[in-house]
Amino acid sequence: MNQKRPIAIDLFAGVGGMTLGFEQAGFDVLGAIEIDPIHCAVHQYNFPFWTTICSDVSIINAMTIKNLSHIGDRDIDVVFGGPPCQGFSSIGKRDPKDSRNDLVKHFIRLVLELQPKYFVIENVPGMATKNNQIFLEEIFNKFNTNNYQIQTNYRILNSANYGVPQIRKRLFLLGAKSNLPLPKYPQFLTNYERNVNFTIPFTPTVSQAISNLPEVNYYPELNYKDWIKVNYFEHNDYVQSILNSSDNFSYQRIYDKNLLTSSLRTKHTKKLIERFQKTPQGQKEPISRFFKLHPEGFCNTLRAGTPSNRGSYTSPRPIHPFTPRCITVREAARLHSYPDWFRFHVTKWHGFRQVGNSVPPLLARAIAKEIIKALDILPIKPVVRYRLKNEERLSFNNSQAASYYNIDANVIGKRIKKKQIT
Repeated sequence: MNQKRPIAIDLFAGVGGMTLGFEQAGFDVLGAIEIDPIHCAVHQYNFPFWTTICSDVSIINAMTIKNLSHIGDRDIDVVFGGPPCQGFSSIGKRDPKDSRNDLVKHFIRLVLELQPKYFVIENVPGMATKNNQIFLEEIFNKFNTNNYQIQTNYRILNSANYGVPQIRKRLFLLGAKSNLPLPKYPQFLTNYERNVNFTIPFTPTVSQAISNLPEVNYYPELNYKDWIKVNYFEHNDYVQSILNSSDNFSYQRIYDKNLLTSSLRTKHTKKLIERFQKTPQGQKEPISRFFKLHPEGFCNTLRAGTPSNRGSYTSPRPIHPFTPRCITVREAARLHSYPDWFRFHVTKWHGFRQVGNSVPPLLARAIAKEIIKALDILPIKPVVRYRLKNEERLSFNNSQAASYYNIDANVIGKRIKKKQIT
């Protein structure tokens, strides 16, 4: 591996949406920290050449991260991550005193311990509301009094402005050491409002993102497994932009391009299928409140639902624009700008959580490119190729994943299954 590439650390990594985006921009994300062992197993499958650390961020320190990630005494160029944000979310009751908001403070602690040149914090827009200004000021003050600076004109970015066919708004805080130039926010790369005065290309639509994927209802095998061998033309223009654009500096994965993955079917009742059929494209089905995608529009925000220790609620999944069913995890991944080689957990519940919890890689890439510019370096295209293997990790249950990482199986809490509309 070419160690001349800048070094990054991902905190609260999930399955690696930000990891992938920063890799694509030219970083080596040598360490990724995630508490959920199932997410860790999926992350390690997709990034086998780096270190996935299964740990609670609140109990780990910089020395442990550096040792496990084989960083040693080398400088870290950037630390990034999205601390869990339920206390700030507009979905449900906002609670700035939510204990999960303490994880933002542990993010700050680790930045100050690791001493990277730059840092990026991702969170929901609710973090920047008037009710949370005191908390936000605490973040600024903590950095400003410890030889760091932070962009005061912070921005909420919409993924649809960065090539992602999904309306998804997130707050990003960009910071740097006091003696370094602050990174800029990325300029829009695509135009989702179809403003004819813009010179940038239109944002890809739902149809452009998923229309060339095989219809899963034609394959009964997908009732009991999430993959199938099928000869389909994967490289449409949208997929090509994700995989082979000139600014993609990721390590090339060797994988079977005729393997359709993350495509387990959802079994719907006859009544629900009829309701899905009657729902116009671009509108919500009245009872389930599921949004039916419009082929020439964009996906609504894909959400994660709740973890096992908070009810295991599945967030409403969009309805396919042409077939009366919910979209698959692979279709959600396409709408989130994941390449087709990227795999998720074989179950729909975990798979959709993993997509919905993550930052779209194309958005993360745009931000990471600004860090590259601030570092005043040129990204390096790696020549090493890696074969993805150890697929068994993608089907780990919680006990198996916890055993693999030698941690307590109850670190997240037992899953409490709730009746869902499917």
